[in-house]
Amino acid sequence: MQKYSGTILKNERKIDMIVFTCCDTFDDMMTCIYDAWAARLGHSNIRLQTEPIGNFELFCEYRHIDADKEKVKKVIRSIQNKICPQAFYDVYTASLSYESNKLDIIYRFLIVGFLYQKQVIQMLGNPAVAALFELKRKVTNEAHQFREFVRFSRLNENILLSVIEPKCNVLTLLAPHFEDRMPSENWMIIDKNHMIALIHPLEQKSFLSPLTKEELSFLENSRQDTDLYSELWKTFFHSVAIKERKNARCQRNLMPLWFRKNMTEFP
Repeated sequence: MQKYSGTILKNERKIDMIVFTCCDTFDDMMTCIYDAWAARLGHSNIRLQTEPIGNFELFCEYRHIDADKEKVKKVIRSIQNKICPQAFYDVYTASLSYESNKLDIIYRFLIVGFLYQKQVIQMLGNPAVAALFELKRKVTNEAHQFREFVRFSRLNENILLSVIEPKCNVLTLLAPHFEDRMPSENWMIIDKNHMIALIHPLEQKSFLSPLTKEELSFLENSRQDTDLYSELWKTFFHSVAIKERKNARCQRNLMPLWFRKNMTEFP
């Protein structure tokens, strides 16, 4: 409520915070950052959040932002030129996180980054910088684990298929690794959580494609159950184990249960 000429207008509502929201894609997030900054409402008076929104708060005004390619280019160019290319890589990696507050963390990092420029990547004592680097650390750790835990099976004689369920959206970080090691194969890595497929045609660059539930079900059901290499891998995994030295706790640390559901060597 606001005072006006000594009276209180009962129908007026006080807005304490403007919340800019957008879809959980990189282009939408960069556009949201651009519009929030351009609104000139004061950094302390705004918050950025990816959708879907969990619980709407009282005294907050929500503004949905849609992606704009030109604004995305401007934000990327500004980060690379006014801060440094490493800062852009860190921002991009953090944007792949599953954390609901990642967009606001990126925004607070950029406020500091545009002030201190390339020095910002060394300022881990700053809370905004530390928060972004923590997001980046979690994403890169999960991507590193999936480079080790991705298992392929045959879809048919010409296509290899892997299904994974990462918490973060790590497919773009996995792509260079498998492109380098399997350039002469047709393969697909499906992210079941985010419903995206990383598709690599033989001797070409990989690309991302969204999946429907029907497409996912068809691909999973089309995998060959009896594959020679899968059987060899299972045999190797069980034959190298020493029963007397089994350490389930150590194995869970090195190979968490979260990854095992889609690994060939586990039932």
